[in-house]
Amino acid sequence: MKVVVLGAGIIGVTSAYQLAKAGHEVTVIDRQQGPALETSFANAGEVSFGYCSPWAAPGIPMKAIKWLFMHHAPLILRPKVDAAMLSWLVKMLSNCTSERYAINKSRMLRLADYSRISLAQVREETGIAYDERMQGTLQLFRTHHQLDASAKDVKALAADGIPYEVLDPDGCIRVEPALRHVREKIVGGLLTPKDETGDCFKFTNALAAKAIELGVQFQYGATIKGLDVQGGQARGVLTDRGRVDADAVVVALGSYSPLLLKPLGIRLSVYPVKGYSLTIPITDASRAPESTVMDETYKIAITRLGDRIRVGGMAEISGYTNDLGLPRRQTLEHSVTDLFPGGDVAKASFWSGLRPMTPDGTPVIGPTKVKGLFLNTGHGTLGWTMSSGSARVISDLVSGRKPDIDATDLAISRYA
Repeated sequence: MKVVVLGAGIIGVTSAYQLAKAGHEVTVIDRQQGPALETSFANAGEVSFGYCSPWAAPGIPMKAIKWLFMHHAPLILRPKVDAAMLSWLVKMLSNCTSERYAINKSRMLRLADYSRISLAQVREETGIAYDERMQGTLQLFRTHHQLDASAKDVKALAADGIPYEVLDPDGCIRVEPALRHVREKIVGGLLTPKDETGDCFKFTNALAAKAIELGVQFQYGATIKGLDVQGGQARGVLTDRGRVDADAVVVALGSYSPLLLKPLGIRLSVYPVKGYSLTIPITDASRAPESTVMDETYKIAITRLGDRIRVGGMAEISGYTNDLGLPRRQTLEHSVTDLFPGGDVAKASFWSGLRPMTPDGTPVIGPTKVKGLFLNTGHGTLGWTMSSGSARVISDLVSGRKPDIDATDLAISRYA
């Protein structure tokens, strides 16, 4: 089949690679001049198969009110007259119950664990390198309340058979030796040892090169005008360069997916939630992390990527804006220098990206009401984590095969 993949970020490129492996004739279209130049460019670098939770959780509404008044807030809300924002917020709040949290987290863990297996297979068959490490994620608690609240995550991990370890301060230092310098700031941690780290930009570019070897064609710098749908069937994609024929189309446009689908009457509940990152050169390796440390207080991930530290986090709900506010940089700097003063913050590069978030935290992967039109989007903060598994699932669905995992509750039909 002729399959067109829209988007050359981590989700689009992994999808194209798996579709080409399945024997399809694949074309990828993206407005940028190369792969992974938007949300996949400088994300937090964590590949969090175990540290994988929906933002919509019990207690989040009260926490959100408190966060809005914090100086270094993990959540920033800039309300505006935007029906899509309001609808998304209402739906997210409806998922902040214990019952919905358990369902959503279980879905996410299922896909993330499958992605762990899929990524290992891609790494083995391609041999690509991307500053990868396999040393786990340490969720770091500064207060006893945070440690106690982690019980719900421990329960979910245990239920899904995901390895974990609850650590005291000494245990945290054993995993991340540089924390010995700030021992008094730690009350404990939750280690998910199967988690990995790596540079998403490097991985995506390397995999795009492998996809080209399999025959995938990339059309960069092309503006997508719309989809050609005839008789309820996707027949092609309209761009500023002309029409591209297709037997199937996979939409992997992240936060911009709903805008493309709206004219077709497909209401996709995905909204951009902006995240920020710093990339800092390491000047003292003894004061740098070994893997990923998630600072639970500020919801910021601090990750080792070769000779750099990637500091990423925050959730800013402000629409389709990519401005770089100085207060956001200060929050990232505060978190990393408070725990790991082993980098030259003055030389850090500052970046922001729009994460495509669903109100329940689970991505949308699967068919739509239009025959031949498939979605692979809405991964939020976990696109890098879930990319390889999502690509395998979407490749199987496009090919008419049953995926290795249950994917029925990942499709857009779950919102019906």
